[in-house]
Amino acid sequence: MIRVLIVDDSPFMRRILKRIIESEDGIVVVGEAKNGQEALESIYTLKPDVITLDIEMPIMDGLTALRKVISTFNIPVIMLSSYTKEGACLTLKALEEGAFDFIPKPTNVFKIEGQAFQQELISKIKVAAKSKCKSIKPMEIIESKAKVLDRNKHKNNTFEYLIAIGASTGGPRALQYVIPLIPKTINASIVVVQHMPPKFTKSFADRLNNLSQLDVFEGEDNLILKRGCCYIAPGDFHMKVMQEDDVYKLKLDKGPHVKGLRPSVDVLMESVAKLKGLKIIGVILTGVGTDGATGVVEIKKANGYVMAQDKDSSTVFGMPRAAIETNCVDRIVPLNRLVDEIIEFVGV
Repeated sequence: MIRVLIVDDSPFMRRILKRIIESEDGIVVVGEAKNGQEALESIYTLKPDVITLDIEMPIMDGLTALRKVISTFNIPVIMLSSYTKEGACLTLKALEEGAFDFIPKPTNVFKIEGQAFQQELISKIKVAAKSKCKSIKPMEIIESKAKVLDRNKHKNNTFEYLIAIGASTGGPRALQYVIPLIPKTINASIVVVQHMPPKFTKSFADRLNNLSQLDVFEGEDNLILKRGCCYIAPGDFHMKVMQEDDVYKLKLDKGPHVKGLRPSVDVLMESVAKLKGLKIIGVILTGVGTDGATGVVEIKKANGYVMAQDKDSSTVFGMPRAAIETNCVDRIVPLNRLVDEIIEFVGV
């Protein structure tokens, strides 16, 4: 039985969340708290396996409570955040501070009680409860000054390599370990699918851009790929790379969900596998499910090179495992070695 503690200042939200959670066999709500202080006081007696934690609350907000949970207990925390720019920024901060995952609160009651929200919430609680990675230590963020030093160091926008990266649960943290360490002079352009809702991808791209030597953008339709740049697929859009003569452009669309997902790692990787004139590298990072497994097969068929994050450094090993099981992965790499492997293969 999975024991859940709900922390939210809204009685209505607590009531709805409890009803959703307890509709699933094998999960029980062992307690509720209306702020972070109440939550911390109740953890010792309630002994929850998973905590759902609102970000904006009186007395003690979600971020402060999260820090105390991470420093004291070994419990995975799923943040509930608002669909706003501020909410997205606070959510990304929570992931940096060690939250296991997050789910945006729907904008109205009909969506809160809708099947999509219910399925996502239940799924994330189950994954969090099973994960070997309970509370996660806050990550060290390297504040880079490289943009000031490196902006004009390499003016040639041609590149030999295209690196396609896919990630899901745990991906924001993993990408914040990887992207900021890649040098601006790398002989490549980088495209990324991180499963994340609209608005959150823009804030995530801006955050990575501030940390990185690379210029990081949220992807836009018809944007031309450049050397030393990284492009994050926008939430709720598939992102592909298309070729026009010797120019490579992003193409966005709202085609059908693939494996229930949009954006899809498979869609991105299948598109890059068709490109001519570039050497392709596929990278699968931490995440739930099998997205990317079909894509790495296509990259391998096109004589590309494929890496996957190893089990020990993955928050959730689902996506890397599925990729490895295709027998198309060339290297299984711990997260702290990934950038070294990329640079060694690609060059700068």
